[in-house]
Amino acid sequence: MKITIIGTGYVGLVSGACLADVGNDVLCLDLDEKKISTLESGGIPIHEPGLDAIVERNVRAGRLHFTTDVKKAVDFGTLQFIAVGTPPDEDGSADLKYVLAAARNIGRHMTEYKLVIDKSTVPVGTADKVRAALADELAKRGAALPFSVVSNPEFLKEGAAVADFAKPDRIVIGAAADDKRGIELMTELYAPFNRNHDRLIVMDVRSAELTKYAANAMLATRISFMNEMALLAERLGADIEAVRHGIGSDPRIGYHFLYAGCGYGGSCFPKDVQAVIRTARQDAGMELRVLGAVEAANEAQKQVLSKKVVQRFGEDLAGRTFAVWGLAFKPNTDDMREAPSRVIIRELVARGARISAYDPVAMTEARRVLADTPGLHFAASPMEALAGADALLIVTEWKEFRSPDFDAVVAALKQPVIFDGRNLYDPKAVRERGIEYFPIGR
Repeated sequence: MKITIIGTGYVGLVSGACLADVGNDVLCLDLDEKKISTLESGGIPIHEPGLDAIVERNVRAGRLHFTTDVKKAVDFGTLQFIAVGTPPDEDGSADLKYVLAAARNIGRHMTEYKLVIDKSTVPVGTADKVRAALADELAKRGAALPFSVVSNPEFLKEGAAVADFAKPDRIVIGAAADDKRGIELMTELYAPFNRNHDRLIVMDVRSAELTKYAANAMLATRISFMNEMALLAERLGADIEAVRHGIGSDPRIGYHFLYAGCGYGGSCFPKDVQAVIRTARQDAGMELRVLGAVEAANEAQKQVLSKKVVQRFGEDLAGRTFAVWGLAFKPNTDDMREAPSRVIIRELVARGARISAYDPVAMTEARRVLADTPGLHFAASPMEALAGADALLIVTEWKEFRSPDFDAVVAALKQPVIFDGRNLYDPKAVRERGIEYFPIGR
């Protein structure tokens, strides 16, 4: 099949590469000339494990191409995936200007039937707006050309996106019941990923659009719930890890997304929770009280680690240096969007502290987003970050932080203090080494 992917971010590039990997002919469009130049020269503008090999293999095979030429991209694919960004607008709702611009470009240049696929995370009703934009552009040209618009939300986890695309839990298609051509094309497209058992779920478009938001909102809710239980556990003298095992064993609950920590971040959960709250308020005239609490709880949780530091070292942190291990919002990505590390570093620096930070992957992106932060030093290794620091803060649960040489850690620090925002270590074992250990909810 000939496929155009509009947008080469996480969703677009992963989708394009994985679709090419099963034999499709894919052209990826992006208006960012620097990004396309990077891709054409063999580079990858994002960090996603396994993606570089798939891109390289399919470019070499002639199945994956890149362009900044809009007309060329529209002409290329019968299937036109819209995978552009939907950043939060000033009121927290999703900004659809890039989605609708992509739709209008398709309408301006199409000369035959196109299946337009909303892959971006978009509010309920977006497909109607995309359809109207396409129809408007065709009307301006006096062109009576057929087209379909379907919703195909993505469920890709950053850091595991390639595996998620290749072996999906579900493939959601939102289409009009009478759109047989669109449904047949989508069924054919996903057949290679649907061989073990039927993962395809076909529903109406608005339900598909809401499914994506509902999924992320539910996962965010579980995280915020466990973070609040962790704070309660601390005050009551309980261990949140024991609680997690106790409730996770219930098959109605399960173990996924029940880890306490210092808050969620990234490009999806914060943005999508805000967007569905605003959608409910503006389009349905109702307040989503549970999700409002989820959002508030997460913002508060991002400050828990810095508050623990203040409780231990005092309000005035002038003259203090703190080592920070982990800057990305989660492991296996360089994504710094809404990362808890940004809030933690900002709080400590505001109190006069210096920061020595290290991340295995996100250093380049961290230097960009934290460029104006005073007193922030980027270390070349975890041990360099520790040298002469008053304490260590663990913010991202990278594997290489799980089994450190604790004797070396103690020797490098001015005093043996660890604030663990991801509960990586056994409290008893760490404290037996003479380390002051401050986890979350334990």
